[in-house]
Amino acid sequence: MVLLVSWAPIGLKRLPLTLAIICVALGVLVFSTGLLAFDPDPRTWDTVTERLTELVVIIALMGAGLKLDRPIGWRRWSSTWRLLAIAMPLTIAAVAWLGVAGLGFSLAMALLFGAAMAPTDPVLAADVQVGPPGSGEEDEVRFGLTSEAGLNDALAFPFVHLAILAAAGSLASAGAMTDWVAVKVVWKLLAGAGVGFVVGRGFALLLFHNARAGGMRFGDGLVALAATLIAYTATELAHGYGFLAVFICALTIRAGERDHDFHQEMHDFSDQIERLLMMLLLVLFGGALANGLLSALTWTDALIGLAVVFVVRPAAGLIALLGARQPMRERLLLAFLGIRGVGSVYYVAYGLNHGDFGDSERLWAVVGFIILVSILVHGVTAAPLLERLARRRQSFPAAPAPANPPGSKHGD
Repeated sequence: MVLLVSWAPIGLKRLPLTLAIICVALGVLVFSTGLLAFDPDPRTWDTVTERLTELVVIIALMGAGLKLDRPIGWRRWSSTWRLLAIAMPLTIAAVAWLGVAGLGFSLAMALLFGAAMAPTDPVLAADVQVGPPGSGEEDEVRFGLTSEAGLNDALAFPFVHLAILAAAGSLASAGAMTDWVAVKVVWKLLAGAGVGFVVGRGFALLLFHNARAGGMRFGDGLVALAATLIAYTATELAHGYGFLAVFICALTIRAGERDHDFHQEMHDFSDQIERLLMMLLLVLFGGALANGLLSALTWTDALIGLAVVFVVRPAAGLIALLGARQPMRERLLLAFLGIRGVGSVYYVAYGLNHGDFGDSERLWAVVGFIILVSILVHGVTAAPLLERLARRRQSFPAAPAPANPPGSKHGD
């Protein structure tokens, strides 16, 4: 696995394969031999699954935040806000409806299914994200997918809590719903954003104050891991959403001295740790597939899984981007490349570990099938589609911006 982390990105450049596909295939191959007695089934190792996926997601969120060159702003991030405010709720509602009407799930399990399938994964979406800090690899499609993946994990969490509430039979309780709105939505989001900003600001001052004063640079890339864990832990202690805090912390560190070389060092360290953990999880996922994770899958389940990947997310994305300034080809890619992966596994494991949903065999089978389809389809198509878009952009460049663009009250 360590050798694959080092060599595969170079060796796979000319092949229609990704590191994720290789890891899943390796897991299936190794665990199909019967040489290993260990069965990496997430249904058995539910707590371990939750914790491992939680760790890799927060490390991926730190890396995603550090490599975004574009400062946050209402207009600059317009595609992000559209995907979060429109595409995500539409996806949750549509997938939950498919869960009830097509799969026969209870309302609680359907809500959990919808919440788990809504976020674009920050881990497996690395191939469609922007390049390293300052690399200039930040077209609108890559930026939109990266920023969406950075924020939508936290925004899916209230709906996971709503599913847990439904599993407890408390949706009709005014007190429970008030608590959900006040605590699970408002407080946890505000606490996540606030603590993430404070921790990020503190790290930015620590790292770059001496640099601006002409002093020595502080620390090495390991600082990124420290910032990740401190932001996450502090937010969990404040009962906020740690996923949101880590991404906001990364954005705040980057804003502290946007063009400093140290961002590259922190990003590279986060990226290496993320790829190692991602590979471990995907090999184990392949092992789970080899040991019957999809055994409860029916043809109806598979068709609905395909609909989630090829219909629900693309349709929700296109609706969200109606009237956006991007060309239609970019909107199509933003809508289509909503990769599902490690984050979805985390939300299913978290929900099942914190609520009574009953038998979860089919839920795990459908979610595992969707993730497998996303790994294969998006893995094979993402790079060629983005390269084709880049070539088209070079052949037909956009009209130059006016020399003196109109100002904005908000500076963006």
